[in-house]
Amino acid sequence: MKIKEIFIGERPRERMLKYGGENLSASELLAIILRVGNKNENVIEMSQRIISTFSLSNLSELSIQELCSIKGIGVSKALSIKAIFEINKRVNMEKKKIIKITNAKDVFDLMNPLISTKKQEHFYVLHLNSKNEIISYNLIAIGTLNSVLIHPREVFKIAIKESAQGIILVHNHPSGDPNPSLADKEITSKIEKASELIGIALLDHIIIGKEKWFSFDDEIS
Repeated sequence: MKIKEIFIGERPRERMLKYGGENLSASELLAIILRVGNKNENVIEMSQRIISTFSLSNLSELSIQELCSIKGIGVSKALSIKAIFEINKRVNMEKKKIIKITNAKDVFDLMNPLISTKKQEHFYVLHLNSKNEIISYNLIAIGTLNSVLIHPREVFKIAIKESAQGIILVHNHPSGDPNPSLADKEITSKIEKASELIGIALLDHIIIGKEKWFSFDDEIS
């Protein structure tokens, strides 16, 4: 059945206008995002198939390439799905946003929802003012399954523009084990030496695993 053949009052867009998004099923909400189906199924049927196959939580973690491999999903639909989940993550982070960083757990609570489930290493830099309040945070590199290449130039470029007094390095270990590798120790040492020259303090380097973290600062102190 084509979407146009469905009674207008039962179509997802019209139902959302009348009842609000909270009263729609997940497949109806996804249908609004996808907008159209394919020649073999309407957008509601497509959405039901996708959610029954992957579930919302698993769908949110698929890459653009993985989404495009789903029958009926092209680049445009894949980008729409990724954009919605990314906005949701950022909203959740803003609600939990920690204004002032006092310890490694504060950083973990802030960044864990964003990077703990990533399948590749994601390397972020948090920029802080003199009161240890977060000015901003930026993704500067994405690595392979277990490695990421970082250059001090990329680490400090935005920190200088933000007039940051200090930075905190944060990255994830897809394996779930937050213990630092030799490469992690080497990059921390390299960034620390650069920070002394530039005059922006390296306050910590935190590695996030599965509900656990490792703090270089805690280890030293």
